[in-house]
Order: sequence, then structure tokens, then C-alpha cells
Amino acid sequence: MPKKETMTSRERVNKALNHEIPDRVPIDLGGNQTGIHKNAYRSLIKHLGIADELRIMDAVQQLAKPCEQVLERFHVDTRYVAAGAAASWKGGIVKAQRDGRNWDDLTDEFGIRWSMPEDAPYYMDITLHPLAKASLADVKDYPWPKGDDPGRFAGLRERALTLKKETPYAVVSGISGVVYEICWYLRGLEQWFCDLMGEPEFCEAMLDQTLKFWMDWFRVFLDEVGDVVDVIMIGDDLAGQNGPLFNPAIYRRIVKPRHKKLVQYIRSRTKAKVWYHTCGACTDLIPELIDNGAQILNPVQISARNMDPAELKRRFGRQIAFWGGGVDSQHILPRGTPKEVADNVRQNVKALMPGGGYMFNNVHNIQGEVPPENIVALFDTAYECGFYD
Repeated sequence: MPKKETMTSRERVNKALNHEIPDRVPIDLGGNQTGIHKNAYRSLIKHLGIADELRIMDAVQQLAKPCEQVLERFHVDTRYVAAGAAASWKGGIVKAQRDGRNWDDLTDEFGIRWSMPEDAPYYMDITLHPLAKASLADVKDYPWPKGDDPGRFAGLRERALTLKKETPYAVVSGISGVVYEICWYLRGLEQWFCDLMGEPEFCEAMLDQTLKFWMDWFRVFLDEVGDVVDVIMIGDDLAGQNGPLFNPAIYRRIVKPRHKKLVQYIRSRTKAKVWYHTCGACTDLIPELIDNGAQILNPVQISARNMDPAELKRRFGRQIAFWGGGVDSQHILPRGTPKEVADNVRQNVKALMPGGGYMFNNVHNIQGEVPPENIVALFDTAYECGFYD
């Protein structure tokens, strides 16, 4: 006999994130780090026979906004609400020509230019790092955007309350709190890593500016919806396929104090759980994230080095919840059969679900080439095998 749900989505999510046992493992889809690429979404809705107009929710990653019919089909327990840009920002896609190609350019509030070639419209990448050659004085004089610009939060409380009062779903914020990555977006990745090694004062000056932006942002955000949202997403990628992107000692000395200050501030203002996103082989850094106050780890990149889900659950499962880790998204999800996807999902859910503390999702976003049959197998299997006894 099929098992029946006994909780609302919001009850289920909150119970799981409190390390208690819900009726089944909650399921997520549709965030900036748990979303679906536009190409995969087009194929999926055609496969499912669902009529929906493609809406891009994240221009840089070219993520589609899933319609309610898709979310309900896959038993998704979350719905997202996000703040916007400052009222003064006049951004948008601008057509440009460079190097014999046509480009879609987007310059964000920090002055970083993101670009996508029209002949390969998959993602945007950075084509202008505005502080690539900056001095310490330039950092201090740079026109940093204001995190507390009221235009960002116009209508936010109304949208969040509508989800809270009129739906059964857990309310999750869009990604925010990107303290460290914005620095390399501004500087260039290679130069930023050189700075971390040789120019710590310069790095700290930049990090203080990005931290100020997010502290100001969260002061208003939490005034508006701190009593409404269930989960707050923040994150900075700290690891790659084989380990940390830079020396953990440098993280502890330069980056971690800013991360911890932000997380502790958020937790002092809301009962919402704080999720931290870092891709890669981050096992060595999980204790630092726990010490910072992060309560959830995403995306749990199980195909990275030393990221075995059963071992992660054994070592850290009582201290932090896992959100993701549902399938090997580098090999099995894009290239395997639906049966191989289902088998891998069962294995990972079995490892991560005991005792609660687990939210199911793909590892990061579903990429454009993933077959729709595999997406169906991903979520259908998670639902079928996710019920607790």
C-alpha cells in the first residue's frame, strides 16, 4: 500500500531541518542553486505535456522559473521569494559586438560585466573585472552599491506573506550573502588568489566593503521578512573538485571572521534556518561552517573528493543539515539511464535521510543537457523512497 503524507510541506521542511523525522524527505526545486537550466526545462515540460512560457529567473545561470504545475508534479515542498535590485540600478541586457561575435551583456550593481555569446547562449561569464588593476585607495573610493536601498525590498513582505498565509509551502529566500566571491568577480579569480597570498590588507579592505553591503542588506531584509521566511540562503564557493580552493588557514584568518559575523547577525534577528552554499570537496571546511553558525550545507557535491554521503552523515549529521546530494550530477544524471539515476538516488537518500536533517535536491542546478526522462526519475524516485517508516 502506498504511504500517505501526514504533514504540510512547511511542517515537513521545518521538522527535517530541526533534525527530527518528518513523514517523508522534503523535496526542493526552483532556487538559484537548486534550479533548472532553460534548455532542460524546455525539454522537461515538452516531455510532461505541460504548457508553460519560459521565464528566466537567473540571467547569469540562465535558469528557468518552474511553473506551479511542474513543482506540484514533483511534490516540491519549497517556494522562493527574493529581493530585487536597487531602484537606482538601470541594468538589463545590452547587445554588443566584440571579437567578431555578438554578445548579450549585463553589468550588475557592482560594475561587473557578465556576457553570453548569441551563438552559444548557455550561460553568462564575466568579461570585465572592474577592479582588476585597483589599488587600496581605489577600493576605498569605489562606488559600492548600497545594500539598504529601499527599492530592493519593495513588495517583498507582501509576496512572502502571500506564500506564508495562502500556501502550505516552506518559504525560502533567494541567494544572498555572497561576501567573498564578489571580491574575485571584481578582481579576477587568479589575481584574487594572488592577493590572498600576498596582499592580505587589500583583501580585507575588499571583504569589509562586501560585508558592509550584506550587513546593510540583511538589516532591511530581516526587518521586512525575518518573521516570515523559513530558510535564508547565503553562500560562497570555497572548494573545487579535489579540495579547498585556497589554504584553509587563509580562510580562517581572512574570510571566516566576516562569514561568522554575517551568519551570527542573521541568526540574532530571525528563527529562519541559515543555509550555506559551497560547491566542491568542502569536507575539511564543514567544521568551520558549523562554527560560523550555518545550519544547512548545500549542495553536498557527492561526486567530489571525500564527499561520500554516508560518511558526511556519520561525521556531521547531528550538527548540520544536508540539502542536496541527491544524485551524481556530474556523471550519472546527465549521461546515465533513468534506472541508473533511480538507483543512485535510492543509495544517496538511504545514506542521508536517517534521523531527519535532510532535504532532497539534485547537486546544484540541473544542467541544460540532462534528459527529461532522467529528471523525472530523479524526483519520482526521491518521492517514492523518501518516506520514513
